[in-house]
Amino acid sequence: MKKQLQVFISSTYTDMIEERQAAILAVLNAGHIPVGMEDLFKLDDRLQKATIQRWIQESDVFMLILGGRYGGIDEESGKSHPHWEYDYAGELGKRRIAMVISDRKLADKTQDNPTYLERINYPVYLDFKGLVLQNGSELYEDVKDIRLITMEALRKLESDPSLVGWIRADQVESVEETLRENAALLKEIARLKAENAKLKQQQEHKVLINGMDYEDIKNILETTVITLPKEASSTKTAKDVSLLKALLALSNIFATGVTNGSGESDNRLAVYYHVTPKLLTFGILEKVKVAGARFERIQMSKEGHKFLAKYLMENAPITPVVRAKPDGAKTSVIRKGILRTKDEISGE
Repeated sequence: MKKQLQVFISSTYTDMIEERQAAILAVLNAGHIPVGMEDLFKLDDRLQKATIQRWIQESDVFMLILGGRYGGIDEESGKSHPHWEYDYAGELGKRRIAMVISDRKLADKTQDNPTYLERINYPVYLDFKGLVLQNGSELYEDVKDIRLITMEALRKLESDPSLVGWIRADQVESVEETLRENAALLKEIARLKAENAKLKQQQEHKVLINGMDYEDIKNILETTVITLPKEASSTKTAKDVSLLKALLALSNIFATGVTNGSGESDNRLAVYYHVTPKLLTFGILEKVKVAGARFERIQMSKEGHKFLAKYLMENAPITPVVRAKPDGAKTSVIRKGILRTKDEISGE
């Protein structure tokens, strides 16, 4: 009597939809039962964690698919959700199957979408990756590898007498429950395919600046604080400002460019040495060769103009425009755009 093993599949989500789908299909094709966390994202965090704990406890096998991201952090443990799930399965003595993305495959994925590479918790991600590799895992290049690794690992585990598994419903009472479960699983696969297509469509509409998401760059510039030297400050005293405010305040200077030439003013030299290096990192500024000169010019890049235009458009103030009616009464029209002077308004 063949037993069906329950397999809990763990990974980050948005960057691993295709890999998760391949693993689910492989588990189904091997005649076993996949369990995932796709339907838990709308639950309260505590309820979600309790449900995951119960599912891991009830599962025979824990499967980890590790890509290039560490994942959201579980506040209680301080670990990412996949990291915590992997450790929890180990504490319970569950059989663990781990697949780790190869460096070449990760490079290909991040070239298409830079957000698929961990940025915030990269050192912790490397520690976790090292732990998984040390405990025994397989490297994968594509979804075909995931299917093969899954099928082979489950084939070996089927004969393990210590794994309880599930007995087929038609060998106990009826096949109705099994059919319902399979129908639900097929429905879940269809949902994942639709969600994957939706995510790809959303990605296509994202504004990218030098290959990076506009919102990510804006958030980093808003939270990065630099000390603006007194020579570059309008208050003539050194002050701390966000990198975004510095970019906006100095946008006219960056449009024409600053150099490190001996003829530059103290103000522009301060901007050159203290502000431009940080903006060069994101491709907002670029170095331009000056023919026959020993100095170099740094100015706003094409991507920088694109970023600035996007920011100004989405932050344009809402301006009330007062118009006069023929009978002398006044009416107000709300317009989103550049602030106007009273003379400009009355002259319309």
